[in-house]
Amino acid sequence: MSYKIVIASDLHGDAAATELLLKRAEEEQADLLVLLGDLLYHGPRNDLPSGYAPKRVIELLNGTALPLLAVRGNCDTEVDQMVLSFPILSEIGVLMVDGRRWYLTHGHRYHKENPLPLRASDLMLMGHTHVPKAEAFGNDNLCLNPGSTSIPKENSPKSYLVYESGVFQWKDLETAEAYMKKAI
Repeated sequence: MSYKIVIASDLHGDAAATELLLKRAEEEQADLLVLLGDLLYHGPRNDLPSGYAPKRVIELLNGTALPLLAVRGNCDTEVDQMVLSFPILSEIGVLMVDGRRWYLTHGHRYHKENPLPLRASDLMLMGHTHVPKAEAFGNDNLCLNPGSTSIPKENSPKSYLVYESGVFQWKDLETAEAYMKKAI
């Protein structure tokens, strides 16, 4: 049985983007929503997202019926955990999906140049750069980045990633249209 997983990163307290992400995940009939960190705050290097309302993001994330799995980003703190009803403080998550190991991390500490202890063909999913990518590295490893739902960089759209049946699709948050695909 294959699962449909929606992966997003770098919400940065943008309530409008978070609301739309949850709508897209419901439309996708996702079995799981994976959040790769930086959920509530924008950090000192980023401008405020246009929909910045972290208290509303708290309500939206705590109120969703979708199963959530999240890892800690460099802008996430213990205080954030006090207001969110799901765990966010682990810097690493691991999933087994369709026979492959996925390592989940934000990307500020672990990334292609400083990877987790991956085995051949393991995947590393990370955010942090706000740039959607799929890059091969290591021993048949793949690093996947969904981009950012709130503050995209390098002329990328606000985006999220969808996995189903061995295929990752990067989708534009505004239109839900796929703009990049990677089969594994």
